[in-house]
Amino acid sequence: MTVNFDDLSKQVLDLDSQIRFAGVANSKGEMIAGGHKENVEKMLVGDEVNMSIHYALQKRDLYTNLAYKIGSEKSSITEYEKVTMISIPINSSEIFMISTEPRADYLKIIDFIHATLKNSE
Repeated sequence: MTVNFDDLSKQVLDLDSQIRFAGVANSKGEMIAGGHKENVEKMLVGDEVNMSIHYALQKRDLYTNLAYKIGSEKSSITEYEKVTMISIPINSSEIFMISTEPRADYLKIIDFIHATLKNSE
């Protein structure tokens, strides 16, 4: 069974009022699914979004180099003053990206995404 990433993104957006954005990017840095929650001011626009995707992919690639020692990356959480960024590798070419308000219950979000992806296998 294949996961519909647009549907998953909508489910994640509905999961918690603190979630601002949920979507999937491919290895080329293109958003292929998802988007922002309605009535939420976007913090990043245009090339800033592309930079954010690029940095998330770059971080994933860096940790892949250590996977033989520490295991595969399951998620990455970066807390900033104004937003928390979460990335979850889906496979070698896609990454699920979420942004939340600071201090959101990101473990609940990560667990939900992992469970949904596992159930789709």
